[in-house]
Amino acid sequence: MNAKVLYWIEISDYDLDTAEAMLVSKRYLYVGFMCHQAIEKIFKAYFTSSKLETAPYSHRLSYLAKMGDFYEEFSEDQKDFID
Repeated sequence: MNAKVLYWIEISDYDLDTAEAMLVSKRYLYVGFMCHQAIEKIFKAYFTSSKLETAPYSHRLSYLAKMGDFYEEFSEDQKDFID
């Protein structure tokens, strides 16, 4: 696997583990934040894997999905969620 893709996946997993720790400690604001971070990074992993280039510097999930050409794969509810 490409080292850059593996990097994004590992950091996404780390952020998800952090979200779970925040849930246990009832720090709910940070649960949402870390879940967003995990999704962002897995989107960047997909982008990097499919485009074979560096992922865009952005935190906007819909933008990353559109740039990665997978936004249209989502249901309308999923699009509303990431928008």
